[in-house]
Amino acid sequence: MAGNSVRAWTRPHDWAEVVLGAAMMLSPLVFETSTAALWTTIVLGALIAVDGLVSLSRPGLVYGEWVQIGFGVLLFISPWVMGYTEMTAAAWMSWLVGVLTVIVGMVALPVAIAAHNRTAGQH
Repeated sequence: MAGNSVRAWTRPHDWAEVVLGAAMMLSPLVFETSTAALWTTIVLGALIAVDGLVSLSRPGLVYGEWVQIGFGVLLFISPWVMGYTEMTAAAWMSWLVGVLTVIVGMVALPVAIAAHNRTAGQH
């Protein structure tokens, strides 16, 4: 894994971020949502997926993992902030994907830092 952490498109946690974001974006096709829930899940899901793709393409980009953690926190609190806690499936999807996004981002952070440190002298 150490050798793969500096190669683009090889880190499984970044692929997990892409999958989590895509699942969140597609969740309104399965779960009942309000307009606020629909746009919140689509936008945050897309941002999570895009950030995962950026992290995949640039393994030493440390701030991308911090952004990912921030998106996970936003997704977790969104049912309360956007008012869709009564839509049980959509709310639980937001909570679950939010927590998983934070966990995956935290796991990826030290790997991104190590990749950054290995490539820092190569600029």
